[in-house]
Amino acid sequence: MNERSDEAAGFRVVGRVQGVGFRQWTQRVGAELGLRGAVRNVSDGSVEVRASGAADAVAALGRKLAQGPAGARVERVERTTSALPMPMAGFRIAH
Repeated sequence: MNERSDEAAGFRVVGRVQGVGFRQWTQRVGAELGLRGAVRNVSDGSVEVRASGAADAVAALGRKLAQGPAGARVERVERTTSALPMPMAGFRIAH
């Protein structure tokens, strides 16, 4: 039997992460990893992410967020307690 350990996590991504397709990239990566969650821009220029799913997939998302898409310059990724609403399924861009 293959046990699956689920985890939920929030992330705050700081750097040049707005205006570079970061939310769309995060949505695609989250879906590819089989996670459910949401991503949104924050007024301070950061991006907030909330994700739930297999613990290894959540960890992989955190590593990928630290790299970001081409055009982004990630300074740091912080684990946070996110207030973003968690969708019932899928990964979405919140506004």
